[in-house]
Amino acid sequence: IAESLEALAPDGVTFLRFVIGFLTLSLVPGARRPVLQRDRVGIAWLGVLWLAFPMSMFPHAEQHLSSALTGMLNGAIPLIAAGAAALVAWQAPSRTVIVGLMVGFGGAAVMALPGIGAGGNSARGVLLIAAALLSYGVAINLARPLQQRNGALPVVWRALAVALILTAPLGAPAVLGAQWSPRSLVAILALGCLGTAAANVIMAVAAGRLGPTRASATTFLIPVVALLLGVIVRGERVPAVAIGGGALCLAGAWLMRRGTSQQGRGRSFRVTGVAK
Repeated sequence: IAESLEALAPDGVTFLRFVIGFLTLSLVPGARRPVLQRDRVGIAWLGVLWLAFPMSMFPHAEQHLSSALTGMLNGAIPLIAAGAAALVAWQAPSRTVIVGLMVGFGGAAVMALPGIGAGGNSARGVLLIAAALLSYGVAINLARPLQQRNGALPVVWRALAVALILTAPLGAPAVLGAQWSPRSLVAILALGCLGTAAANVIMAVAAGRLGPTRASATTFLIPVVALLLGVIVRGERVPAVAIGGGALCLAGAWLMRRGTSQQGRGRSFRVTGVAK
């Protein structure tokens, strides 16, 4: 995104990543499989809550916030997803999952400490990020039954079409005024093909197979990967405290994975015991 913003305004980045992501999945025959008629409205809502709305909020929020604070706030996604999942299922997460959530969010906060003072850090930016994260947390719970009934490819392909249409009024004019360089062009292609098409399909599969809480734990990896790419691609310097925060993010994701696995085995044992 940082490289793409060198050529495009924020709304243009959001719109063009949806265009490229939609065209990428259009090349895959499985994406065009029919979906259940009763799920069409849910898929449309997924296009709003998972794609169009939150991905439009982030570029605008980063005009008021430091990237460090934005990254830390991203660590709240698994917390919100777990809360929404608990409300839906009327079952609280296990103790291990709660510890994993706290450790992962703490790691994201530690990674943000060196750059927390940069940027405007205004209340408006925080509210935009909070709205986007709340949208993500609800959407990943919505994605699970849709993926289980229809498959990830057709669901994400149609959701991208909805997001593309919704962001076109502001995004298309920005694309027409873009100032491209080879570097920014490669960046937006990678963002569309990988960060939008492939990543959302993988996340939808994970939500369907692993559940929203466990799937959302992968967001703790975002600061770690961003840290590595910042060093390799953008030549940024990384303080030692950020490396420690990255280790905490990985530990939090591992604890959540372990906790949900144990919870799943416990449910299987109880069901088997009742059957016997």
